[in-house]
Amino acid sequence: MPSSKPGLVLLSTGMSVFAVFLDTSILYVAFPSISAAFPDSTASGLAWVLNAYTVVFAAVLIPAGRIADRIGRRRMFLGAVIAFTAASVLCGVAPSVELLVVGRVLQALGAAAMVPSSLALVLQTFPAPEQPRAIAIWGAIGGVAGAAGPTLGSIVIQTLGWPWVFFINVPVGIASYLLGRRVLPEGRESVRGRIPDPWSIALVIAAVSALSYGVVQTERVGWLSGVLGLSVGVAVVLGAVFVWRSSRIDNAVLDLELLSSAGFRWANLATCVYSAGFGVVFLCNVLFTTEIWDYSVIQAGFAIAIGPAIVAVLAPRFGKLAGRVGQRRILIPGGLVWASAPAYFILMATEHPQYLAHYLPAQVLGAIGVAMVMPQLNSAAVRDLPQDQLGQGAAASQAARNIGTTIGVSVAIAMVAATGGIAGFHHAWTFAIGTGLVVTLLAFLLPRHTRQVEPAVESPTILTDDRR
Repeated sequence: MPSSKPGLVLLSTGMSVFAVFLDTSILYVAFPSISAAFPDSTASGLAWVLNAYTVVFAAVLIPAGRIADRIGRRRMFLGAVIAFTAASVLCGVAPSVELLVVGRVLQALGAAAMVPSSLALVLQTFPAPEQPRAIAIWGAIGGVAGAAGPTLGSIVIQTLGWPWVFFINVPVGIASYLLGRRVLPEGRESVRGRIPDPWSIALVIAAVSALSYGVVQTERVGWLSGVLGLSVGVAVVLGAVFVWRSSRIDNAVLDLELLSSAGFRWANLATCVYSAGFGVVFLCNVLFTTEIWDYSVIQAGFAIAIGPAIVAVLAPRFGKLAGRVGQRRILIPGGLVWASAPAYFILMATEHPQYLAHYLPAQVLGAIGVAMVMPQLNSAAVRDLPQDQLGQGAAASQAARNIGTTIGVSVAIAMVAATGGIAGFHHAWTFAIGTGLVVTLLAFLLPRHTRQVEPAVESPTILTDDRR
């Protein structure tokens, strides 16, 4: 049966999502301390503490979402919470870089299984008219966690040491698991078929891994290196083989019929583009204040803290509005609002610190843009999907977001490093402006809103046995 307390479902899944996205950003702050703790390790070996997580997380999302639909989203989520929490402990006690990388890979596997199943659980629990607001809250939790990473990470490292950036996941994971066992309803496909095709799983993992690997390596070898071209070429070939095979079997890891949904197709493309811009702006916010204005990392974290606070307040309200007027009407102006933030940076920011006049207004504009865009893209991508496909639909949406963010972070690093000084930031911010404009254009292609009516009967994918 569906949970009688949907708010507790959102709380249980939201806690773990908070830990996942916090962990994604907090490691950038912890990396210097980790490097100092293992002075005998090579730079390339240390880089995989970050890159292994990025590559594995992106690669496993889609198979994990599909398997959750098949075996049960509650079962997948609770197992993933255990795996992510245990892997966090392993990372914190790792005596070597090699074991730390292993722990990060296990963390990524747990996170990749947790994120799409958690979103699918939210979707199946809330009635259709309330889903946009619920998804907005779910997305805002992740956004706030990611933005809080630098500040919280700096405080934790200075007071407790770098292992605690992993240990803080433990109480969150335990609380999420215990609450989830009590309140999460099971949900899966109404007609259970075979486990997804292993070859399809291998192909999609290999294709996304190749693309992610090529992008993250640009931070070391540059965008014009042969590594990126070879990785993209391999990803394209493997992707084509994946599509070919998926079209000929009945248990593919990603149902290609999903692409027939205009909302799914255009919202996921917009998600990838927007996430690239978000990655650029987020990293530039930290780098500009620390490298140009000479802020400490803690000062930089508090400087950007107003943004996550605004998102946390506004995202649910825009989500509620989207339930009445549709995501399209919010996304069209939302992309422009988002683009205005980096535009303001370009026009106003100088080498002389002027937080209130030059930085805070852009932060406010950007936060409003995030609240208008990110949650609505999440809900637009899955709004028209059948209940049986919620897991794989949510996974594809999160994969698009992760790949886009990875590209954006790499673009920001490349542009800032290539030019140096404030000019490099201008190039990166210009790129971010372009992503906002593209989001607005793609929003015009989304289906127009039709008022959703809550069904009179329960969804067939929610089991009558909660299996608690």
